[in-house]
Amino acid sequence: MVIRHLSIDIETKSSADIGKTGLYRYAQDKDFGILLFAYQMDDSPVEIVDLACGEKIPEFIKACLSNPYVQKHAYNAAFEWYCLNQAGYETPLEQWRCTMAHGLYCGYTAGLDATGKAIGLPQDKQKLSVGKALIRYFCVPCKPTKTNGGRTWNLPKHAPEKWTLFKEYCKQDVVTEHEILQRLSLFPMPEDEVRLWQMDVRMNAYGVRVDKELISGALIVDAISSQRLIDEAYQLTGLPNPNSTAQLLAWLKDSGLDIPNLQKATVEEVLKNNISSGPRRVLEIRQQLGKTSIKKYVAMETAKGDDDRVRGLTQYYGANRTGRWAGRLVQMQNLPRNYIKTLDGARNLVKAKNYEGIRILYGNVPDTLSQLIRTAFIPSENHKFVVADFSAIEARVIAWLAGEQWVNEVFATHGKIYEATASQMFHVPVEKISKGNPEYGLRQKGKVATLALGYQGGVNALIAMGALSMGLTEEELPDIVHRWRSANRRICDLWYKIEQAALAVMQTAQSQAINGLIFSLEGDMIYGQCFLTVRLPSGRKLFYPRPFLQENQFGKMAVHYYSVGQQTHKWEISSTYGGKMTENIVQAIARDCLAETLKRIDDKGLQVVFHVHDEVIIDAPMDVSVDEICDLMAEPIPWAPGLILKGAGFESTYYMKD
Repeated sequence: MVIRHLSIDIETKSSADIGKTGLYRYAQDKDFGILLFAYQMDDSPVEIVDLACGEKIPEFIKACLSNPYVQKHAYNAAFEWYCLNQAGYETPLEQWRCTMAHGLYCGYTAGLDATGKAIGLPQDKQKLSVGKALIRYFCVPCKPTKTNGGRTWNLPKHAPEKWTLFKEYCKQDVVTEHEILQRLSLFPMPEDEVRLWQMDVRMNAYGVRVDKELISGALIVDAISSQRLIDEAYQLTGLPNPNSTAQLLAWLKDSGLDIPNLQKATVEEVLKNNISSGPRRVLEIRQQLGKTSIKKYVAMETAKGDDDRVRGLTQYYGANRTGRWAGRLVQMQNLPRNYIKTLDGARNLVKAKNYEGIRILYGNVPDTLSQLIRTAFIPSENHKFVVADFSAIEARVIAWLAGEQWVNEVFATHGKIYEATASQMFHVPVEKISKGNPEYGLRQKGKVATLALGYQGGVNALIAMGALSMGLTEEELPDIVHRWRSANRRICDLWYKIEQAALAVMQTAQSQAINGLIFSLEGDMIYGQCFLTVRLPSGRKLFYPRPFLQENQFGKMAVHYYSVGQQTHKWEISSTYGGKMTENIVQAIARDCLAETLKRIDDKGLQVVFHVHDEVIIDAPMDVSVDEICDLMAEPIPWAPGLILKGAGFESTYYMKD
């Protein structure tokens, strides 16, 4: 039977701030409702249903929402799927396809408006710019005033002209989504990736339970701590506002400590010096008051539903160049580590809102709260967390891809890659690099080199990885770079082979195959899209949109392409080189290894509640063991013969860094 296509866009209302609560809590709000429902069946004209004014979705379209032979499309389809189900329209997720996810797969950006422009839609097919103002007017509560009669919502009758424009805006979103879909359909998204997107949506909709007592206690303890610290700073300085940067810098200068600014790194550096007790304590207070990680408790409190679950923590294909998942709402990717040995005791004190107990036992209250953030995530009733991650996955993948045999042998045997790297670099027997021996100091050099130098980095990469804070001197860093590269010739060769393959494709338009990767130039004659693609061993492709050759800042011919700038968040030109493309490819393969594990866990009927980098967190029944999950991670991957993977993990009644 022929599959038909139904493109949908809805406009909704809710008292919840979607930017802070996320989609799922937004749609669970008591005030949630669907205002407009726009749709397009195949290539028919776009229709709009004005639900706010009493119109009904046609019975045929309602039937289509659950018809397996009608494929539903939307831009950020998780929103339409979840909202429609919340509003009582049953529509199974497996029948949906997400045009935003498809666009991200093809190297485009996330927003509908931005993607329409990046993909080159004609003006009449692009998203209308009036949307934000109309959404503010109709979709969020308004402040009651005498002028508006004390109402808390603006209805269609209050501004008929705006409402007519809002309906046009909703219809135009369907036009834009449909046009983008037509262009993307020429570069299909693999079914495996569709499944991963659906798994991500289901995981986000399931959510993860949070410890509301811990969150409540942390917020109260933090408020007490902040006030005590401000009071102490006031007593020490006598300043009207001891939080003011200008006032505090002047006070420090008068106290004999002249520093250029109060940035985090500057304060840390100054505190390493021998300074007088008054300024030292004031700077310590400044540090403690600046602990922004406490805001994650606020984010959890805001995003949790009535069932104490936070939903929507991950974004499928959030990292554009590699396809890795990204964090949302609480930003799980940058949670503070925990070093406290007595986590249970600290958690109990916070739950009891015992500020004094925390201060006496742990000293630095904000830092203690920061270390406990992970532990606010807890399993469901009668469940436990099984947490497992890949050991040294990037080092394994790059050695496998490059054919660096001695590294592969290390991972096939004892697995001590830092010791083995130091052994290769300094020509010392690996067994001598063990605690108690003078050669053990070489392990640190092997470690920082392994972590920093795999992607063509040099001295600056070592410094960025913390080489100087590990006790190494700047003078010895060039030697470490040289020794690591001499020990890893095949990895170095890989950088240049990848760069040459990309340049050759751009110069000749002929595909190039190296080390199981296929570099190609792909485009279409209809819309003029063009990509440099890299086919990975898994079959997935990396897309570099609108590529061209141009000299880079070093006067060297390089591949340039369009992407979303990390700093500007705008669609702009980026350049790349062998080491950077190697990093993209290695991290992408590591991501595909994680995806294989997620599918294996899903096939066993187990529930992943979130995953961070190369780590999975499973809300598991009590009979599931960590060994079982680690075994899944170590199973050979059919598309990566010879790649040796290993998982390590733990079980716990809350999330933590083991």
